[in-house]
Amino acid sequence: MGRTRHYRDLIVWQKSMVLAREVYERTEEFPRSETFGLWMQMRRSAVSIASNIAEGHGRLTDPQLRNFLGMARGSLYELQTQTELANSLKFIDDNSTEFLISLATEVAKLINGLLGALNGD
Repeated sequence: MGRTRHYRDLIVWQKSMVLAREVYERTEEFPRSETFGLWMQMRRSAVSIASNIAEGHGRLTDPQLRNFLGMARGSLYELQTQTELANSLKFIDDNSTEFLISLATEVAKLINGLLGALNGD
């Protein structure tokens, strides 16, 4: 597979950065009692997605990139679960939940597409 020069060129990384910024903005309204709970967990999961994509790209081999993309996808699924929990607890409204889930779904498709390309599918 021909690699991009820099992880910043990857659309999946760019979209995951948008997702992370949106999570930061939308968790700002969480109750202060959640500062070290779901609020922090959602932010960590969101940051982990883009970070794993970047780190995997930096490892220079396709097997290592696949591994880190798998970790990014795991963090993405964590974030989707946490978003749904935050909604059920009324920490974020339905519109924010739908928006975050939609962004996360888009990132998941990009991760899966890149994994497919790496696997020769």
